Amino acid sequence: MKNYDKYRLHFRMINEQQVEDIGLDFFYKPHTITLLAITVFSLMYFAFARDDQNYENNLRVGLLVVVFFFLVISVLAFPNGPFTRPHPAIWRMVFGLSVLYFLFLVFLLFLNWDQVKTLMYWLDPNLRYEKREADIMEYAVNCTVITKERILSHLDIFAFGHFAGWAMKALLIRSYGLCWTISITWELTELIFMHLLPNFAECWWDQVILDILLCNGGGIWLGMTVCHYLEMRTYSWASIKEIHSTTGKIKRAVLQFTPASWTYVRWFDPKSSFQRLAGIYLFMILWQLTELNTFFLKHIFIFKASHPLSWCRILLVGIITAPTVRQYYAYLTDTQCKQVGTQCWVFGAIAFLEALACVKFGQDLFSNTEIYYVLLWLLCLALITLLCLSGMVWYEQQKMKRQLLQREDSNDSCPVESCNSALLNFADQRDSLRKLQSTKSKRTSARKRTNGREDKI
Repeated sequence: MKNYDKYRLHFRMINEQQVEDIGLDFFYKPHTITLLAITVFSLMYFAFARDDQNYENNLRVGLLVVVFFFLVISVLAFPNGPFTRPHPAIWRMVFGLSVLYFLFLVFLLFLNWDQVKTLMYWLDPNLRYEKREADIMEYAVNCTVITKERILSHLDIFAFGHFAGWAMKALLIRSYGLCWTISITWELTELIFMHLLPNFAECWWDQVILDILLCNGGGIWLGMTVCHYLEMRTYSWASIKEIHSTTGKIKRAVLQFTPASWTYVRWFDPKSSFQRLAGIYLFMILWQLTELNTFFLKHIFIFKASHPLSWCRILLVGIITAPTVRQYYAYLTDTQCKQVGTQCWVFGAIAFLEALACVKFGQDLFSNTEIYYVLLWLLCLALITLLCLSGMVWYEQQKMKRQLLQREDSNDSCPVESCNSALLNFADQRDSLRKLQSTKSKRTSARKRTNGREDKI
Protein backbone atom coordinates (compact mmCIF):
# COMPACT_ATOMS: atom_id res chain seq x y z
CA MET A 1 0.00 0.00 0.00
CA LYS A 2 2.87 2.38 0.79
CA ASN A 3 4.52 1.64 -2.57
CA TYR A 4 1.22 2.32 -4.36
CA ASP A 5 0.88 5.69 -2.62
CA LYS A 6 4.50 6.53 -3.46
CA TYR A 7 4.05 5.67 -7.15
CA ARG A 8 0.79 7.58 -7.27
CA LEU A 9 2.39 10.67 -5.73
CA HIS A 10 5.33 10.43 -8.11
CA PHE A 11 2.98 10.12 -11.12
CA ARG A 12 1.07 13.17 -9.94
CA MET A 13 4.35 15.14 -9.73
CA ILE A 14 5.14 14.24 -13.35
CA ASN A 15 1.62 14.64 -14.71
CA GLU A 16 0.83 17.86 -12.85
CA GLN A 17 3.93 19.99 -12.38
CA GLN A 18 3.66 22.64 -9.69
CA VAL A 19 5.05 26.18 -9.92
CA GLU A 20 7.83 26.54 -7.36
CA ASP A 21 8.62 30.28 -7.52
CA ILE A 22 5.56 32.46 -8.07
CA GLY A 23 6.41 35.98 -9.22
CA LEU A 24 2.94 37.52 -9.37
CA ASP A 25 0.47 35.96 -6.97
CA PHE A 26 -2.57 37.27 -8.87
CA PHE A 27 -1.93 35.06 -11.91
CA TYR A 28 -1.55 31.88 -9.85
CA LYS A 29 -4.41 32.24 -7.36
CA PRO A 30 -7.75 30.60 -8.16
CA HIS A 31 -10.45 33.01 -9.35
CA THR A 32 -13.25 30.49 -9.79
CA ILE A 33 -16.12 32.71 -8.60
CA THR A 34 -14.98 35.59 -10.81
CA LEU A 35 -14.63 33.23 -13.77
CA LEU A 36 -18.12 31.82 -13.14
CA ALA A 37 -19.64 35.30 -13.10
CA ILE A 38 -17.87 36.27 -16.34
CA THR A 39 -19.03 33.02 -17.94
CA VAL A 40 -22.69 33.51 -16.98
CA PHE A 41 -22.81 37.14 -18.12
CA SER A 42 -21.06 36.31 -21.37
CA LEU A 43 -23.56 33.58 -22.14
CA MET A 44 -26.44 35.93 -21.35
CA TYR A 45 -25.04 38.47 -23.77
CA PHE A 46 -24.45 36.02 -26.62
CA ALA A 47 -27.80 34.29 -26.08
CA PHE A 48 -30.02 37.40 -26.08
CA ALA A 49 -28.10 40.23 -27.76
CA ARG A 50 -27.07 38.65 -31.07
CA ASP A 51 -29.22 38.09 -34.15
CA ASP A 52 -30.12 34.39 -34.44
CA GLN A 53 -31.94 34.45 -37.77
CA ASN A 54 -29.04 32.97 -39.76
CA TYR A 55 -29.12 29.16 -39.43
CA GLU A 56 -25.51 28.44 -40.42
CA ASN A 57 -24.16 31.34 -38.39
CA ASN A 58 -25.97 30.00 -35.32
CA LEU A 59 -24.25 26.64 -35.73
CA ARG A 60 -20.81 28.16 -36.23
CA VAL A 61 -21.07 30.58 -33.32
CA GLY A 62 -22.58 27.91 -31.08
CA LEU A 63 -19.76 25.50 -31.92
CA LEU A 64 -17.08 28.12 -31.23
CA VAL A 65 -18.68 29.07 -27.91
CA VAL A 66 -18.85 25.39 -26.90
CA VAL A 67 -15.13 25.01 -27.66
CA PHE A 68 -14.32 28.21 -25.77
CA PHE A 69 -16.15 27.21 -22.62
CA PHE A 70 -14.77 23.69 -22.79
CA LEU A 71 -11.34 25.30 -22.62
CA VAL A 72 -12.53 27.31 -19.62
CA ILE A 73 -13.47 24.07 -17.89
CA SER A 74 -10.10 22.65 -18.94
CA VAL A 75 -8.35 25.43 -17.04
CA LEU A 76 -10.37 24.56 -13.95
CA ALA A 77 -10.30 20.75 -14.05
CA PHE A 78 -7.45 19.37 -16.16
CA PRO A 79 -3.87 18.73 -14.94
CA ASN A 80 -1.03 21.15 -15.57
CA GLY A 81 1.12 18.69 -17.44
CA PRO A 82 4.92 18.52 -17.19
CA PHE A 83 5.47 22.21 -18.03
CA THR A 84 4.74 25.42 -16.14
CA ARG A 85 5.94 28.07 -18.62
CA PRO A 86 4.58 30.42 -19.73
CA HIS A 87 1.64 29.45 -17.47
CA PRO A 88 0.07 26.12 -16.43
CA ALA A 89 -3.34 27.32 -17.66
CA ILE A 90 -2.04 27.33 -21.25
CA TRP A 91 -1.01 23.68 -21.03
CA ARG A 92 -4.37 22.79 -19.51
CA MET A 93 -6.04 24.36 -22.55
CA VAL A 94 -3.67 22.45 -24.84
CA PHE A 95 -4.77 19.24 -23.16
CA GLY A 96 -8.39 20.36 -23.56
CA LEU A 97 -7.87 20.94 -27.31
CA SER A 98 -6.34 17.47 -27.65
CA VAL A 99 -9.36 15.94 -25.90
CA LEU A 100 -11.71 17.84 -28.22
CA TYR A 101 -9.80 16.63 -31.27
CA PHE A 102 -9.88 13.08 -29.93
CA LEU A 103 -13.67 13.26 -29.47
CA PHE A 104 -14.07 14.74 -32.97
CA LEU A 105 -12.18 11.78 -34.45
CA VAL A 106 -14.42 9.36 -32.53
CA PHE A 107 -17.47 11.16 -33.93
CA LEU A 108 -15.99 11.12 -37.45
CA LEU A 109 -15.61 7.34 -37.44
CA PHE A 110 -19.40 6.93 -37.14
CA LEU A 111 -20.18 9.00 -40.25
CA ASN A 112 -20.31 7.89 -43.86
CA TRP A 113 -18.44 9.53 -46.73
CA ASP A 114 -21.38 11.72 -47.82
CA GLN A 115 -21.82 13.03 -44.27
CA VAL A 116 -18.10 13.77 -44.01
CA LYS A 117 -18.20 15.75 -47.26
CA THR A 118 -21.27 17.67 -46.04
CA LEU A 119 -19.45 18.53 -42.81
CA MET A 120 -16.34 19.68 -44.68
CA TYR A 121 -18.34 21.80 -47.13
CA TRP A 122 -20.15 23.38 -44.21
CA LEU A 123 -16.84 24.30 -42.61
CA ASP A 124 -15.45 25.67 -45.89
CA PRO A 125 -17.70 25.83 -49.00
CA ASN A 126 -14.62 26.25 -51.22
CA LEU A 127 -13.59 22.66 -50.46
CA ARG A 128 -16.18 21.35 -52.92
CA TYR A 129 -13.97 22.76 -55.71
CA GLU A 130 -10.71 21.54 -54.22
CA LYS A 131 -8.52 19.08 -56.14
CA ARG A 132 -5.76 16.83 -54.99
CA GLU A 133 -2.26 18.17 -55.39
CA ALA A 134 -1.29 14.89 -57.06
CA ASP A 135 -3.93 15.47 -59.79
CA ILE A 136 -2.65 18.89 -60.82
CA MET A 137 1.10 18.60 -60.17
CA GLU A 138 3.89 16.42 -61.47
CA TYR A 139 6.56 14.95 -59.24
CA ALA A 140 10.06 13.62 -59.96
CA VAL A 141 10.13 14.93 -63.53
CA ASN A 142 13.42 15.53 -65.42
CA CYS A 143 15.58 14.53 -62.47
CA THR A 144 18.69 14.61 -64.64
CA VAL A 145 18.30 18.35 -65.18
CA ILE A 146 19.98 20.00 -62.17
CA THR A 147 20.25 23.77 -62.33
CA LYS A 148 20.69 26.49 -59.76
CA GLU A 149 17.33 28.02 -60.61
CA ARG A 150 15.55 24.69 -60.18
CA ILE A 151 17.15 24.05 -56.81
CA LEU A 152 16.30 27.56 -55.60
CA SER A 153 12.69 27.09 -56.73
CA HIS A 154 12.35 24.28 -54.18
CA LEU A 155 13.44 26.57 -51.34
CA ASP A 156 9.94 27.89 -50.65
CA ILE A 157 7.83 28.35 -47.54
CA PHE A 158 7.34 24.59 -47.27
CA ALA A 159 11.11 24.03 -47.21
CA PHE A 160 11.39 26.57 -44.40
CA GLY A 161 8.57 24.80 -42.57
CA HIS A 162 10.41 21.53 -43.08
CA PHE A 163 13.58 23.02 -41.60
CA ALA A 164 11.76 24.63 -38.66
CA GLY A 165 9.86 21.41 -38.00
CA TRP A 166 13.05 19.40 -37.63
CA ALA A 167 14.56 22.05 -35.37
CA MET A 168 11.50 21.72 -33.14
CA LYS A 169 11.71 17.91 -33.23
CA ALA A 170 15.35 18.09 -32.12
CA LEU A 171 14.34 20.37 -29.24
CA LEU A 172 11.73 17.83 -28.15
CA ILE A 173 13.71 14.60 -28.64
CA ARG A 174 17.19 15.99 -27.72
CA SER A 175 19.15 13.13 -29.26
CA TYR A 176 21.21 13.19 -32.44
CA GLY A 177 20.87 9.42 -32.83
CA LEU A 178 17.07 9.30 -32.53
CA CYS A 179 16.58 12.34 -34.77
CA TRP A 180 18.78 10.97 -37.54
CA THR A 181 17.17 7.53 -37.27
CA ILE A 182 13.70 9.06 -37.66
CA SER A 183 14.96 11.19 -40.56
CA ILE A 184 16.42 8.24 -42.48
CA THR A 185 13.49 5.91 -41.83
CA TRP A 186 11.06 8.62 -42.95
CA GLU A 187 12.81 8.92 -46.31
CA LEU A 188 12.49 5.15 -46.61
CA THR A 189 8.78 5.49 -45.76
CA GLU A 190 8.34 7.98 -48.59
CA LEU A 191 9.96 5.60 -51.08
CA ILE A 192 7.82 2.63 -50.10
CA PHE A 193 4.48 4.49 -49.97
CA MET A 194 5.15 6.26 -53.26
CA HIS A 195 2.65 3.97 -55.03
CA LEU A 196 -0.14 5.34 -52.81
CA LEU A 197 0.89 8.98 -52.44
CA PRO A 198 2.36 10.40 -55.67
CA ASN A 199 3.70 13.50 -53.90
CA PHE A 200 6.23 11.22 -52.16
CA ALA A 201 8.02 10.87 -55.50
CA GLU A 202 11.11 13.11 -55.50
CA CYS A 203 14.29 13.45 -57.47
CA TRP A 204 17.35 11.94 -55.84
CA TRP A 205 18.99 15.33 -55.35
CA ASP A 206 15.81 16.74 -53.82
CA GLN A 207 15.56 13.85 -51.38
CA VAL A 208 19.23 13.57 -50.46
CA ILE A 209 20.52 17.16 -50.63
CA LEU A 210 17.50 19.31 -49.86
CA ASP A 211 15.56 16.99 -47.56
CA ILE A 212 18.10 14.89 -45.65
CA LEU A 213 21.14 17.16 -45.56
CA LEU A 214 19.76 20.70 -45.70
CA CYS A 215 16.32 20.65 -44.09
CA ASN A 216 16.62 17.61 -41.83
CA GLY A 217 20.31 17.94 -41.01
CA GLY A 218 20.26 21.72 -40.63
CA GLY A 219 17.14 21.62 -38.46
CA ILE A 220 18.58 18.87 -36.25
CA TRP A 221 21.85 20.79 -35.85
CA LEU A 222 20.04 24.00 -34.92
CA GLY A 223 17.74 22.28 -32.44
CA MET A 224 20.57 20.38 -30.75
CA THR A 225 22.69 23.55 -30.60
CA VAL A 226 19.89 25.29 -28.74
CA CYS A 227 19.58 22.26 -26.45
CA HIS A 228 23.28 22.39 -25.54
CA TYR A 229 23.00 26.13 -24.86
CA LEU A 230 20.02 25.63 -22.56
CA GLU A 231 21.80 22.77 -20.77
CA MET A 232 24.80 25.00 -19.97
CA ARG A 233 22.70 27.96 -18.90
CA THR A 234 22.33 28.85 -15.22
CA TYR A 235 18.68 29.26 -14.22
CA SER A 236 18.17 31.81 -11.45
CA TRP A 237 14.80 33.54 -11.71
CA ALA A 238 13.88 36.76 -9.96
CA SER A 239 10.37 37.99 -9.39
CA ILE A 240 9.25 40.78 -11.68
CA LYS A 241 8.36 42.77 -8.56
CA GLU A 242 12.02 42.71 -7.46
CA ILE A 243 13.16 44.25 -10.77
CA HIS A 244 13.03 48.06 -10.69
CA SER A 245 14.02 49.07 -14.23
CA THR A 246 11.45 49.08 -17.04
CA THR A 247 13.85 47.32 -19.39
CA GLY A 248 14.44 44.61 -16.82
CA LYS A 249 10.70 44.09 -16.31
CA ILE A 250 10.13 43.76 -20.07
CA LYS A 251 13.03 41.33 -20.38
CA ARG A 252 11.69 39.25 -17.49
CA ALA A 253 8.22 39.19 -19.09
CA VAL A 254 9.70 37.93 -22.37
CA LEU A 255 11.78 35.29 -20.57
CA GLN A 256 8.54 33.95 -19.08
CA PHE A 257 8.07 32.21 -22.45
CA THR A 258 11.36 30.32 -22.04
CA PRO A 259 11.85 27.12 -19.99
CA ALA A 260 12.04 27.51 -16.22
CA SER A 261 14.73 24.79 -16.18
CA TRP A 262 16.27 22.34 -18.61
CA THR A 263 16.37 18.60 -18.01
CA TYR A 264 19.32 16.67 -19.39
CA VAL A 265 17.79 13.94 -21.56
CA ARG A 266 19.44 10.53 -21.73
CA TRP A 267 17.30 8.09 -23.70
CA PHE A 268 19.93 5.35 -23.62
CA ASP A 269 21.89 3.89 -20.78
CA PRO A 270 24.81 1.46 -20.98
CA LYS A 271 22.64 -0.95 -18.98
CA SER A 272 19.40 -0.25 -20.86
CA SER A 273 16.83 -2.96 -20.36
CA PHE A 274 14.93 -4.64 -23.16
CA GLN A 275 11.78 -2.84 -21.98
CA ARG A 276 13.40 0.55 -22.53
CA LEU A 277 14.62 -0.43 -26.02
CA ALA A 278 11.15 -1.73 -26.92
CA GLY A 279 9.61 1.49 -25.62
CA ILE A 280 11.93 3.63 -27.76
CA TYR A 281 11.17 1.44 -30.78
CA LEU A 282 7.43 1.93 -30.19
CA PHE A 283 8.03 5.67 -29.85
CA MET A 284 9.69 5.80 -33.27
CA ILE A 285 6.95 3.72 -34.91
CA LEU A 286 4.28 6.02 -33.47
CA TRP A 287 6.23 9.03 -34.73
CA GLN A 288 6.28 7.56 -38.27
CA LEU A 289 2.54 6.87 -38.06
CA THR A 290 1.81 10.47 -37.05
CA GLU A 291 3.85 11.77 -39.98
CA LEU A 292 2.08 9.42 -42.40
CA ASN A 293 -1.33 10.53 -41.13
CA THR A 294 -0.50 14.11 -42.16
CA PHE A 295 -0.16 13.17 -45.83
CA PHE A 296 -2.93 10.57 -45.97
CA LEU A 297 -5.46 12.93 -44.36
CA LYS A 298 -4.98 15.73 -46.90
CA HIS A 299 -4.94 13.23 -49.79
CA ILE A 300 -8.07 11.30 -48.76
CA PHE A 301 -10.16 14.25 -47.56
CA ILE A 302 -8.89 16.43 -50.44
CA PHE A 303 -7.42 19.65 -49.10
CA LYS A 304 -4.08 21.29 -49.79
CA ALA A 305 -1.18 21.62 -47.40
CA SER A 306 -1.79 25.37 -47.21
CA HIS A 307 -5.42 24.94 -46.11
CA PRO A 308 -6.28 25.82 -42.48
CA LEU A 309 -7.44 22.24 -41.88
CA SER A 310 -3.89 21.09 -42.64
CA TRP A 311 -1.73 23.62 -40.81
CA CYS A 312 -4.08 23.87 -37.81
CA ARG A 313 -3.87 20.11 -37.39
CA ILE A 314 -0.05 20.21 -37.74
CA LEU A 315 0.16 23.06 -35.21
CA LEU A 316 -2.09 21.25 -32.72
CA VAL A 317 -0.18 17.96 -33.02
CA GLY A 318 3.11 19.85 -32.71
CA ILE A 319 2.02 21.56 -29.50
CA ILE A 320 0.66 18.44 -27.81
CA THR A 321 3.81 16.52 -28.82
CA ALA A 322 5.91 18.58 -26.37
CA PRO A 323 4.26 17.34 -23.12
CA THR A 324 3.75 13.91 -24.71
CA VAL A 325 7.48 13.37 -25.29
CA ARG A 326 8.31 14.61 -21.78
CA GLN A 327 5.80 12.27 -20.14
CA TYR A 328 6.85 9.31 -22.27
CA TYR A 329 10.51 9.93 -21.47
CA ALA A 330 9.68 9.93 -17.76
CA TYR A 331 7.75 6.67 -18.20
CA LEU A 332 10.72 4.97 -19.90
CA THR A 333 13.55 6.23 -17.71
CA ASP A 334 12.00 6.75 -14.26
CA THR A 335 11.63 3.48 -12.37
CA GLN A 336 9.05 5.00 -10.03
CA CYS A 337 6.77 6.05 -12.92
CA LYS A 338 4.52 3.05 -13.58
CA GLN A 339 2.07 4.57 -16.10
CA VAL A 340 2.11 7.05 -18.95
CA GLY A 341 0.80 10.59 -18.50
CA THR A 342 -2.67 11.62 -19.59
CA GLN A 343 -1.43 13.80 -22.45
CA CYS A 344 0.71 10.93 -23.73
CA TRP A 345 -2.29 8.60 -23.63
CA VAL A 346 -4.48 11.02 -25.57
CA PHE A 347 -1.74 11.59 -28.17
CA GLY A 348 -1.41 7.87 -28.81
CA ALA A 349 -5.18 7.52 -29.14
CA ILE A 350 -5.27 10.44 -31.62
CA ALA A 351 -2.56 8.84 -33.80
CA PHE A 352 -4.42 5.53 -34.05
CA LEU A 353 -7.83 7.17 -34.58
CA GLU A 354 -6.41 9.25 -37.44
CA ALA A 355 -5.07 6.07 -39.02
CA LEU A 356 -8.46 4.37 -38.61
CA ALA A 357 -10.20 7.35 -40.24
CA CYS A 358 -7.77 7.17 -43.18
CA VAL A 359 -8.39 3.44 -43.62
CA LYS A 360 -12.18 3.78 -43.40
CA PHE A 361 -12.60 6.71 -45.82
CA GLY A 362 -9.69 5.78 -48.09
CA GLN A 363 -10.70 2.26 -49.02
CA ASP A 364 -10.41 3.04 -52.73
CA LEU A 365 -6.87 4.27 -52.16
CA PHE A 366 -5.81 1.41 -49.92
CA SER A 367 -7.31 -1.16 -52.30
CA ASN A 368 -4.29 -0.40 -54.50
CA THR A 369 -1.89 -1.17 -51.70
CA GLU A 370 0.93 -3.54 -52.53
CA ILE A 371 1.10 -5.81 -49.49
CA TYR A 372 4.66 -6.70 -50.44
CA TYR A 373 5.71 -3.05 -50.06
CA VAL A 374 3.98 -2.67 -46.70
CA LEU A 375 5.62 -5.83 -45.33
CA LEU A 376 8.96 -4.68 -46.71
CA TRP A 377 8.45 -1.30 -45.00
CA LEU A 378 7.70 -2.91 -41.64
CA LEU A 379 10.70 -5.21 -41.95
CA CYS A 380 13.12 -2.48 -43.05
CA LEU A 381 11.83 -0.10 -40.40
CA ALA A 382 12.31 -2.72 -37.71
CA LEU A 383 15.81 -3.66 -38.86
CA ILE A 384 17.06 -0.10 -39.34
CA THR A 385 15.57 1.08 -36.07
CA LEU A 386 16.95 -1.84 -34.07
CA LEU A 387 20.34 -1.42 -35.75
CA CYS A 388 20.43 2.26 -34.86
CA LEU A 389 19.27 1.58 -31.30
CA SER A 390 21.96 -1.07 -30.87
CA GLY A 391 24.57 1.35 -32.19
CA MET A 392 23.48 4.06 -29.76
CA VAL A 393 23.56 1.65 -26.82
CA TRP A 394 27.06 0.51 -27.90
CA TYR A 395 28.15 4.16 -28.08
CA GLU A 396 26.90 4.78 -24.54
CA GLN A 397 28.78 1.71 -23.30
CA GLN A 398 32.02 2.83 -24.96
CA LYS A 399 31.53 6.32 -23.58
CA MET A 400 31.21 4.96 -20.05
CA LYS A 401 34.33 2.81 -20.51
CA ARG A 402 36.32 5.85 -21.66
CA GLN A 403 35.16 7.83 -18.65
CA LEU A 404 36.19 5.00 -16.28
CA LEU A 405 39.61 4.75 -17.94
CA GLN A 406 40.11 8.51 -17.65
CA ARG A 407 39.28 8.37 -13.94
CA GLU A 408 41.70 5.51 -13.39
CA ASP A 409 44.43 7.33 -15.31
CA SER A 410 43.87 10.49 -13.29
CA ASN A 411 44.09 8.51 -10.05
CA ASP A 412 47.26 6.74 -11.19
CA SER A 413 48.90 9.97 -12.31
CA CYS A 414 48.31 11.59 -8.94
CA PRO A 415 51.66 12.19 -7.13
CA VAL A 416 52.09 10.41 -3.83
CA GLU A 417 52.65 13.62 -1.85
CA SER A 418 49.60 15.39 -3.32
CA CYS A 419 47.44 12.32 -2.79
CA ASN A 420 48.63 12.04 0.83
CA SER A 421 47.98 15.73 1.41
CA ALA A 422 44.54 15.37 -0.09
CA LEU A 423 43.85 12.45 2.25
CA LEU A 424 45.13 14.43 5.24
CA ASN A 425 42.96 17.41 4.33
CA PHE A 426 39.96 15.11 4.02
CA ALA A 427 40.74 13.59 7.42
CA ASP A 428 41.10 17.05 9.02
CA GLN A 429 37.79 18.14 7.53
CA ARG A 430 36.13 14.97 8.78
CA ASP A 431 37.49 15.47 12.34
CA SER A 432 36.42 19.11 12.40
CA LEU A 433 32.95 18.12 11.18
CA ARG A 434 32.66 15.53 13.94
CA LYS A 435 33.72 18.10 16.56
CA LEU A 436 31.18 20.57 15.25
CA GLN A 437 28.41 17.96 15.36
CA SER A 438 29.34 16.95 18.91
CA THR A 439 29.35 20.62 19.97
CA LYS A 440 25.89 21.13 18.43
CA SER A 441 24.55 18.01 20.14
CA LYS A 442 25.89 19.21 23.52
CA ARG A 443 24.28 22.61 23.03
CA THR A 444 20.99 21.00 22.08
CA SER A 445 20.99 18.73 25.12
CA ALA A 446 21.84 21.69 27.34
CA ARG A 447 18.92 23.67 25.90
CA LYS A 448 16.59 20.75 26.52
CA ARG A 449 17.72 20.51 30.16
CA THR A 450 17.23 24.28 30.58
CA ASN A 451 13.76 24.13 29.05
CA GLY A 452 12.92 21.22 31.29
CA ARG A 453 13.94 23.21 34.36
CA GLU A 454 11.88 26.20 33.24
CA ASP A 455 8.84 23.95 32.73
CA LYS A 456 9.23 22.62 36.24
CA ILE A 457 9.49 26.14 37.66
